[in-house]
Amino acid sequence: MTSCRRCLACVSGTLFAFFLLSLPALAAEGAAPDPTESSAGTLFRWLNFALVFGGIAYLIIKKGGAFFSANAKAISASIQEGTAAKEEANRQLQEVETKIARLDQEVSELREAARRDSVAETERLNASGVAEIEKIQAAARAELGATERAAKQELRALAAAMAVERAGDLVASRMDQNLRAKLMRTFLAELGRSAN
Repeated sequence: MTSCRRCLACVSGTLFAFFLLSLPALAAEGAAPDPTESSAGTLFRWLNFALVFGGIAYLIIKKGGAFFSANAKAISASIQEGTAAKEEANRQLQEVETKIARLDQEVSELREAARRDSVAETERLNASGVAEIEKIQAAARAELGATERAAKQELRALAAAMAVERAGDLVASRMDQNLRAKLMRTFLAELGRSAN
């Protein structure tokens, strides 16, 4: 850094000296013939060109190398980062394409699983329905049996009541006063025997 300042000071000092030396020539410009047309003017032009070109070349060599190498390193790093980013993007793209390719297979698997579950649920509901039907039929048979037994008992009771009533009517129609008295005596005699 300090050598760069020295070089810059040397170049600026040289340019200042050159300017001071050219001042008298500039001052005498109007009085004398054009000095640029003389051989000294040509020499100064070439010297001026050499100094300017040399200064520019010196600055390019001194500062440009570091600048261009830093710029080249930055460009190289950017290229490497871009390459890495491109590879990462390609990897992610590949993953997405793989997932998309598997998506159809996963959808097919989900549909097959749903179909199997539906069939299993249908079979379970059918089995459950058959069991419920059998329970209902068994309950209906039991209820019918109970109703049938109750109806038979009611029918027997009704038949017995009708038979007793009919028999009572029949006995009442055949029974007269003498027969009633005889039956009453027999009943009382039987009652008396069973009491002893």
